Amino acid sequence: MSLRPAIPLLLLLGMAACRSSESRAPVIGEAFAGPALLSIRQDIPLQSPVVATVKHGERLEIIQHRRRFMKVRTARGAEGWTEDHLLLSSGEIAALKDVERRALAMPSQGLASTYDMLNVHTEPNRLSPSFLQIKEGGKVDVIAHVESPRVPPVRQSLIPPRPRAVPGARKRAASKYPLPPMPAPPPLPKNWMELSKIPATPPDSDASSETDHPVPKDDWSLVRDSHGESGWVLTSRIYMAIPDEVAQYAEGHRITSYFSLGDVHDGDQLKHDWLWTTISSGGHPYDFDSFRVFTWSLRRHRYETAYIQRNVVGYFPVLTHPSGFSMCLDNGDGMRTRRTYSFVLTTVRLAGEEPCSASGNILAPGQAATHGDLPPHPPAPAVHPSLFARVRSLARNWFKR
Repeated sequence: MSLRPAIPLLLLLGMAACRSSESRAPVIGEAFAGPALLSIRQDIPLQSPVVATVKHGERLEIIQHRRRFMKVRTARGAEGWTEDHLLLSSGEIAALKDVERRALAMPSQGLASTYDMLNVHTEPNRLSPSFLQIKEGGKVDVIAHVESPRVPPVRQSLIPPRPRAVPGARKRAASKYPLPPMPAPPPLPKNWMELSKIPATPPDSDASSETDHPVPKDDWSLVRDSHGESGWVLTSRIYMAIPDEVAQYAEGHRITSYFSLGDVHDGDQLKHDWLWTTISSGGHPYDFDSFRVFTWSLRRHRYETAYIQRNVVGYFPVLTHPSGFSMCLDNGDGMRTRRTYSFVLTTVRLAGEEPCSASGNILAPGQAATHGDLPPHPPAPAVHPSLFARVRSLARNWFKR
């Protein structure tokens, strides 16, 4: 069979392929999808039809830039427009993965829930992309807390700058006629000393406007879902999922963390001894200003306060161990100390102190660090209580009768 009739057809297909490849716009940068689902529109207006939908973290090629809009090309070749604040750079993707990796090794400060759909952001900023959503009633672990000013985030350009021309690479053509000499600079005025003095600021000037109108701040919490994904949520959108019979004693303060210190069997009911931390209001650089230990009374069948300490300056993480708990507190002289407390039956006693250092930077590069100190190792997995622990629990229940 002869191949001569097929040769012209192959040539036409090859020429068409060359034309299609030549018509593609050149790539001027790369980006990654920020939201969980990013819609790529045919044109800039929001009413334009969607030509493609990509998932969080998918790589996109930038082929055009108009103010705050980017024309991108997906891995499948679809081209369309999206807003630049919905795109992440390779550095931001790496920073998000680093935060997620380190958050996996940090102890939970308690489970939190939400009354409504909750957006999880890549950074503690309202304008950062939301790459994850927590459904109504969903549970997440609270890991850290930070204050962030309500200003647009400082971001690097997704389009790399054009390379500058090497000085001297393009020599200036020699002029046929020489340039005239530069004129002499004018002399200094006679009162140049007076002109150089800084005028005094009048009392009614706007010099103190920055202090009179400080930048508002938002309170953010770093959370971790059941799949190990971590991100930032507004603290006001979550509440700690401690039982209501305990939370009713918060006295109007916000519960920032809570932990079970042991089980108590009261007939067919299972109760817990609780440790919690609270804060009077938002807008503080620390994580809590009070902590309390609640124990279940087998005699009165209710919760009672076994220990309380107010007016402290405390930082996450709060850690628990089989015989008690520890927390990082400010001594009042600018130094921080991790105080270890023992918890036996219903008695809480100070068992030791040691310096606690500030944690590593859990945020993206260039942002402030969290307040507490990181544990040297990931939290140990749960183990079955030992014989001593079971005997201690029985003794505790007997003495409470």
